[in-house]
Amino acid sequence: MGHVPAIRIHSLTEARIALDAARALGRPVTLVSAAAAAGHAGPGWWRALVIAARREYPDVAMTTILDCDDSAGDALAALRESVECIAFRGRGDVAAKLRDIATQAGTTLVGSHPDGLDLRGLRDQPAACRVWLRAEPDHD
Repeated sequence: MGHVPAIRIHSLTEARIALDAARALGRPVTLVSAAAAAGHAGPGWWRALVIAARREYPDVAMTTILDCDDSAGDALAALRESVECIAFRGRGDVAAKLRDIATQAGTTLVGSHPDGLDLRGLRDQPAACRVWLRAEPDHD
């Protein structure tokens, strides 16, 4: 799999903006939650956001990543919610145990998430998404 551009979102509205741009450009996209969102908003919120996004944009190839920072408890809560991909930056031994649990649960656990465009505070989010997705190479 090639590089898929990442966009950091903070709401369903921002997910829609990113996905509208991806659809218009025919590009895949990775939606990444805000830093440590698993602890702030919770994995249930993220799961509901992803379900809504997939329902509204079934034609857009998307990957989603919930940031759990270094909290094993948040990562476990995300696993209970069946979140598809979790970013965990905690201790290596804890990450290894979580990775094993994630694999058994059909979830992917990554040590970091891709750097990407952060939509927070941008004046023209749709234009920023279009520029970002056009500029990012796709090496499939």
